Amino acid sequence: MNHPPDLTSEMIARLLQESLQAKPKNPGYIIHFPPGFLPEPPRPAAVLVPFLRKGDVWHVLFTRRTASLPEHSGQVAFPGGRSDPDDGTPEKTALREAQEEINLDGSQVQLLGKLKELRTITNYCITPVVGVIPWPYEFKLAANEVSRVFTIPLLWLADPANHYLQSRELPPPYSPVPVIYFKKYDNELLWGVSAQITLDLLEALELI
Repeated sequence: MNHPPDLTSEMIARLLQESLQAKPKNPGYIIHFPPGFLPEPPRPAAVLVPFLRKGDVWHVLFTRRTASLPEHSGQVAFPGGRSDPDDGTPEKTALREAQEEINLDGSQVQLLGKLKELRTITNYCITPVVGVIPWPYEFKLAANEVSRVFTIPLLWLADPANHYLQSRELPPPYSPVPVIYFKKYDNELLWGVSAQITLDLLEALELI
């Protein structure tokens, strides 16, 4: 694992920009749905991938969605959601959703760049937006959407011993697809699209 000990915000921004033009280094991690499984055009969405520093250590912030939500209920996720027509850009969508879900003030987010779009099994086309947030921070959770926020160290996420592929069944006649899972951290299970975004981030930063 190549970990720059002095990884800075400027380095992260540069690596993100370069990764948008590069071919995937680990194509086996990319989830492709079978032809015809998602026949309708995807709905645009965006998430915020929040970086923060605890001392000298980079962490990534996640949320746990409430069990009552109609989609991805109870799952570990990034703040985000469907784009509104008035948003105009993925960055505005990500910041608006983060404000609504965890009361994160967008003016305090240092945007660094984006990751490549990816499609979800619920037929969203998600643009992950990466930014640095202040820490510590007093979050106020939208009780109907978010049950918890927590952080995971970047280096723990980058350790190949902490993530793996597992098949997920699809309705007949479609074959199973590989899905990314991380080992539990702080009793939270990161998997699925949020795990895919996390691996895309790690690859962009040349940590895997």
